[in-house]
Amino acid sequence: MYRKDDEEAVVLLWNDVFKKPEPRNEPHFVIAKKLAIQADLFFVAEEGRAIVGTAMGGYDGHRGWLYTVAVRSDVRRRGVGSALVRRVESALAGLGCPKINLQVLVANAAVVSFYERLGYAVEERVSMGKSLAGS
Repeated sequence: MYRKDDEEAVVLLWNDVFKKPEPRNEPHFVIAKKLAIQADLFFVAEEGRAIVGTAMGGYDGHRGWLYTVAVRSDVRRRGVGSALVRRVESALAGLGCPKINLQVLVANAAVVSFYERLGYAVEERVSMGKSLAGS
């Protein structure tokens, strides 16, 4: 579970994993927003005392979402990402969530196989978004 003193390590990790985020995805902003809503669905993985991964979930009573799965490059392929995804899945299932969605950037298509190994499938949907003023 995320702790307030994890912020700087999480910011460093996200800045390394998610290159050039849009302003609405600036790490300090995202962390503050997540801590205000469903902070109990914000998970970190530690190796020793170092943050090596993160994952966040969200649930609106209809669908769950998996967000911000990030694993430090030097510890990938050791099960950290899988464990984080399973932790979010477990937490969402505990809330009665019937289905989890996630989005992958087209430029990051290689990660699709990671999610497929965890039981996720590409669905025939069009993902749409709209930026709201001030966000």
